[in-house]
Amino acid sequence: MEKFVEQALLYDFYGELLTEHQKRVYQEVVFNDLSLSEAAEQEHISRQGVHDLIRRCDKALRGYEEKLGLVRKFQETRRLVKEIRQLAQEFDATGDAACVKRIEQISEQIGEL
Repeated sequence: MEKFVEQALLYDFYGELLTEHQKRVYQEVVFNDLSLSEAAEQEHISRQGVHDLIRRCDKALRGYEEKLGLVRKFQETRRLVKEIRQLAQEFDATGDAACVKRIEQISEQIGEL
């Protein structure tokens, strides 16, 4: 996964678990593309302090994902739903009952996630 996309997904799922200060700095640097120096000046901390904070946030967000796996489950569910859509289109075109059977299997998989 591309680093920015990974950071965005992790933040979307777990960002609320960060402190307000962490969220503010993380958003400014990662999403608003502020430099470390600009963020440091804005927050009245050192450039190194911003760098360390971003690294700690990244580590915390990855740690939450390791424990909870919400991003992985979300991505797997999206993949399976896409497959269901394709099978439904195939069924509409061919009437193949195997498509229905596979859709049932996928729905069970989603239920187990």
